[in-house]
Amino acid sequence: MTTDVTLRNDRIIKQPILGSRRLTNYWWAVIDTVGGAGFFLAGLSSYTHINFLPFADPTQLIFVPQGIAMGFYGTVALLYALFLWTSIALDVGGGYNEFNKETGDVKIFRAGFPGKDRAIELKFPIADVQAVKVSVKEGLNPTRSLYLRVKGSRDLPLTRVGQPLSLTELENQGAELARFLGVPLEGL
Repeated sequence: MTTDVTLRNDRIIKQPILGSRRLTNYWWAVIDTVGGAGFFLAGLSSYTHINFLPFADPTQLIFVPQGIAMGFYGTVALLYALFLWTSIALDVGGGYNEFNKETGDVKIFRAGFPGKDRAIELKFPIADVQAVKVSVKEGLNPTRSLYLRVKGSRDLPLTRVGQPLSLTELENQGAELARFLGVPLEGL
């Protein structure tokens, strides 16, 4: 749910949420950038008959169809890498959950891409919170998440996307939040 830091006192809990700045996104952005550049340069070398790669000689490739295919795959990979680097730079999906007894509000914020609706920001009274729900699905693609059951709304996810939390950590965070809000913990 958090990035190992929960700002807490008796009246406020603020939980930072990890977005796109995850190790796996950095890994795939680097792999796609390097691979895409290699394929693109191989296609370009095939067209110009000038070797742009120090570890191979793609000038021997026939431009139609091999060079075109290499250039196309390289372009697509570089565009995808650009998307990943932009997501990382903007920390898409990152944000925080804030439970504030001083103001009586719950605030859930998640960053998005720039544009008309750049971010998701939900704010509602603590009195509208009905329960904290724990959801556990095991199997090939396990998910372990916390949700906030709010009056007049669907269940709102509180945990980050990605690696599931351990059952102990999930239970502890759910119990702590339910105790803080004075609502029941469901799903266990």
